[in-house]
Amino acid sequence: MKRSKPSGAQYRKRRKEEANTRSFYHEHFLQLSQGAAAEGTSAPTSTPLSEESGEGTSRAGITIQPPQDTPSTATRPYLLDFSKEAPLDPADWPNLSEVVRMEIASRGPSLVKPDFIFPKREDGRSCHHHYFSRRLVNGEKIKRSWLVYSIKRNSLFCFCCKLFSLKSFKLINGGLNDWKNCSELLKSHENSPEHSKNMTQWKELETRIDNCQTIDKTEMSLIDAERKRWREVLTRLVAIIQSLAERNITFRGTTETLHQPNNGNFLKEVELMAQFDPVMKEHVAKVVSGDIHISYLGKNIQNELIDCIGGKIVESMVAEIKQSKYFSIILDCTTDLKNKEQLSVIIRIVAVEDTPQIKEHFIGFLEEEESTGESLSTLILKRLEELDIPFEDCRGQFYENGANLKGKRKGVQTRLLKINPRALYVPCGAHTVNLMVADAAKSSTDATGYFGYLQKLFTLFSTSTQRWSILRKHLNTTLRSWSDTRWESRISSVKAVRYQAAEVRDALLEVRDNTTDPVIKTEAQSLAEEVGSYRFSICTVVWYDILTKIQHVHKLLQLETMQVDLAVHLLKKTEASLLSYRDTGFASAQVSAREMCEEMNVEAFLKPNGLRTTRRQFSYEAPDEKLTDALKKMETSFFNVVVDESIVSLQERSQALGEVEKKFSVLVNFPDLPSEELKKQCEILSNTLSCSGQSDLDGTELALELQAFPDLPEDKTTTLELLKFLQEKNLKEVYPNMWVALRIAVTLPVTAAAVERSFSKLKLKTYLRSTMSEERFNGLGLISINRDVSRQVSIDETIDAFAAKKSRRVQF
Repeated sequence: MKRSKPSGAQYRKRRKEEANTRSFYHEHFLQLSQGAAAEGTSAPTSTPLSEESGEGTSRAGITIQPPQDTPSTATRPYLLDFSKEAPLDPADWPNLSEVVRMEIASRGPSLVKPDFIFPKREDGRSCHHHYFSRRLVNGEKIKRSWLVYSIKRNSLFCFCCKLFSLKSFKLINGGLNDWKNCSELLKSHENSPEHSKNMTQWKELETRIDNCQTIDKTEMSLIDAERKRWREVLTRLVAIIQSLAERNITFRGTTETLHQPNNGNFLKEVELMAQFDPVMKEHVAKVVSGDIHISYLGKNIQNELIDCIGGKIVESMVAEIKQSKYFSIILDCTTDLKNKEQLSVIIRIVAVEDTPQIKEHFIGFLEEEESTGESLSTLILKRLEELDIPFEDCRGQFYENGANLKGKRKGVQTRLLKINPRALYVPCGAHTVNLMVADAAKSSTDATGYFGYLQKLFTLFSTSTQRWSILRKHLNTTLRSWSDTRWESRISSVKAVRYQAAEVRDALLEVRDNTTDPVIKTEAQSLAEEVGSYRFSICTVVWYDILTKIQHVHKLLQLETMQVDLAVHLLKKTEASLLSYRDTGFASAQVSAREMCEEMNVEAFLKPNGLRTTRRQFSYEAPDEKLTDALKKMETSFFNVVVDESIVSLQERSQALGEVEKKFSVLVNFPDLPSEELKKQCEILSNTLSCSGQSDLDGTELALELQAFPDLPEDKTTTLELLKFLQEKNLKEVYPNMWVALRIAVTLPVTAAAVERSFSKLKLKTYLRSTMSEERFNGLGLISINRDVSRQVSIDETIDAFAAKKSRRVQF
């Protein structure tokens, strides 16, 4: 039959619908649910649903269940994939244009879960599940697939009539909620001619959709191709952002235009990729030519994608934290380059999916308003609440020596212990060693003077390229400066002098002979005499020996896998080593110092320093006895003081860590404990992990499990190794209390190395861009620090999050 030519009004109406179609599907090109439109353009909103395996998606008991005989979108390539979108409540359906009608028909009616409880009205009546099926005269039941329930209106709608009918009745407009007469009204409606006609139209439309025979088949194919193109473009943009963020590289330049010299690394990466990738090449060509006005290359899109990537990283970490159950928090404060106080938050867990593994997750920087214990504790508790991480599962808290954090009266640890007494405070083992050396270095005049000479050496050579060249000509290992806070790092500066003292002295003499500056000449001569002295050589050997003994321990204590029991063991070994060194160290140091002097061709003679006499307050006071033996005096005032101060400081600072380890020591020492002592220590551990009538384990059962525990190989000595043994042999069901206790023990942190490493990212705020927002800064920090987690996040999930967060309506 020949079709009549459309009138002008009909033609204009058709073109308007086509324009609306393009606009509608561009808004949905990334599988977007109808959300807030960008930059002042409002649009309806909906909430994404969570997926359930094999049954579609659901929300509040309502399930999107595609018909069993409906092929997937893989067989209908011209249709958008709506499987991840929320069903629109029938009470909120928009104007039913052809595009919207086809979308709703392709998704089908939403079904009600069998266990969904319908709300009751004041009269006690409510909807029932039996309304959704019809009983025939022979007793069989037929499903009413056309009947849908509206959560918003608490009423029933007819799916097909609402799609196609032009009439007005309750099942289309306001919804049917006359529950007393509902059965009769539904039966009357489904037998009406209007309903039968609309049911036929619905089924015919479904068939056309399944067979790709809709009127807009060609246009829909183009729209789907456009959607795929945009998704491919965003996939590449997300990859570029992750690559730049992981390497701490700046994004923006002085301009944000393609093919400009100073347009920044992000656009340069886009231009580079466009040279080899056809998708990005086409996109850049369209942007440059002006064919499209939406490029997704601006700073706002960067911020949104960074935020989406960071959000997915946090989601992944929070899911792992909840799965592990027990966790510890590691906190530390510092100021950024904009002089704002930042609180870095690390959460330590033991992941036990396959092999037990210690993980420390950085969850962000929190900007502090006040540095008081009350403010900081409120800040961290609020952050945990935002992430839905229950603080009652916290078993450890770890800070360094700030009074606002570790204070026993008003510090964070005290306030958090009041809320959760099982959140044990653990002092920093690595910081203990660092402070031990700092205390020792301040205990003697010779000790502090020695490091002063080392700094003078470095300053003399490093402030001139000519003098540095002379130093490099003589030395294989160059001189290094030392840190004011990390005393263990001073071994690098001591090492160059310990084994190259003669070369350092020759370099100083060459500088003295070649310079014309009298100040430099005098300083080089003075330093050459000091380096060649017997006293300086003895100090070099002693400090090198002490720092060497603690260097390996200090590095081990900074490992993420370090446990409390192993840390205490290492500190005890260090203490024993220092006690042994005190007996023989000075004699061996003299031998090594003489060898250094012989190599420099100087006399190994210790000149006595002039002793300062103090005025006696009373005439009957006898003067102090002078030590005429310079070596004896140096041993007394330098060597003994430094070593004794190191030992005492180590003992004092490791005592608190030892108290925590003592509570869990039964988990490692149980083979050597008598039965009564074993039960006693198990009960102490049970009480430690108990609060308000709740306990993590049963002390009596733990004692029985430890008594029945099989003999272990000799190398199974630490709590982490025992935990791996239980997992490997699948014995956690046999020893459940031991399994829980070991997980908590391994969760306790020992070092703040992770939180200190996060401070290095604070420079991003000024180094990358001084006006960077706190959200962008946190997102970049999350990607950079948690790069292992970032690489595991699916780019498709990131794009889905970006799509759900912000949709854009663009006119073609």
